[in-house]
Amino acid sequence: MNGKELEYKIISFCEANKNEVRIEQNKRFFKNGEFQGYGLAAPQIYDEIKNLLKMPGMSLDLALEVAPNLLASKMYEPITMGLLLVNAFGKQYSKSLFHEMNKWYSFTIHNWAHADTMGMFILPQFVQYKMITYVDFAPWLTSKYKFQRRSVPVTLIKLLKSKTIDDFNPIFNFLEPLMTDPEREVHQGMGWFLREAWKLKPDQTEPFLLKWKDTAPRLIINYATEKMTKEQKIKFKKA
Repeated sequence: MNGKELEYKIISFCEANKNEVRIEQNKRFFKNGEFQGYGLAAPQIYDEIKNLLKMPGMSLDLALEVAPNLLASKMYEPITMGLLLVNAFGKQYSKSLFHEMNKWYSFTIHNWAHADTMGMFILPQFVQYKMITYVDFAPWLTSKYKFQRRSVPVTLIKLLKSKTIDDFNPIFNFLEPLMTDPEREVHQGMGWFLREAWKLKPDQTEPFLLKWKDTAPRLIINYATEKMTKEQKIKFKKA
């Protein structure tokens, strides 16, 4: 199987399972114009990915051959499937591939769902297999693409949960530029990161939240304190 055959198989699968009702339902979860797709259900997508990965000749090289066309399609499901195929080969990634993925945000990854597929699945593998460290994300913090900036804290949630880092403070300091980011989607990503950090190490996370409670966008603090009790949330109210 070559790249053209794989691409044709994916697009044909999407077209054969198009669902107009679900297309309209999915639009509710995205801003105007962000969702263009076929209306496939998530189980359909994941089951087809499993089938594709079993096919003879499937490899990281083949996934990367077909990925650019799928990612440039602007259609939700082909982009998702392209990302999930690449995700299956994390142990074979390289630092050069990490730098190549940096470019993806310039022509694709234009919604929170694909940004979080990158952040929750693909990007953590570069750190997990020690191809990069979190410091390699430094240029992403000032990217002109908001979903690239969002991907950084979402990616680092996995690093917190890996239990390989005892002191979260260097990571907090690293992410500080995003505490004044102007975009709502980045606020959500930072708040999510801080909520997970608090669940693991509240003694380290709370001083950071106290430092920023009066100056950071309120959405970050609201997300970060979501799992706290009413009594715990009081000290993080804006002065």
